[in-house]
Amino acid sequence: MLLATAEGEITLKELVEYLDAVVAAGTMPYRKLFDGSQAWSAMTDEEMMVLSVRLRTYHGQGKTGALAIVAAADKTQSLGRLFGALAAADRRTKIFETFKAARDWIDAQPQ
Repeated sequence: MLLATAEGEITLKELVEYLDAVVAAGTMPYRKLFDGSQAWSAMTDEEMMVLSVRLRTYHGQGKTGALAIVAAADKTQSLGRLFGALAAADRRTKIFETFKAARDWIDAQPQ
């Protein structure tokens, strides 16, 4: 399993660098838990579209593991667009408001 934590403002550049590192490490098939409960997006609508296209490209390269995302309650709506791009892949993806709920769910997912 891959665990990532973000704090503060998240930019497109940072997310692309993270995704490139995941791909380079060969960990796309791993289950992933992304804790963004202390973070917020600084991306414009145009940057969200760029990220969506990039995510779909990654998903087309092979199997992707389940993804649990932790986001503060007031941030879950803004993650909806990103969630839509992630859900387009053949993978299980879910957004949670607590780390424990996300961890319980991701631990129950097949590897």
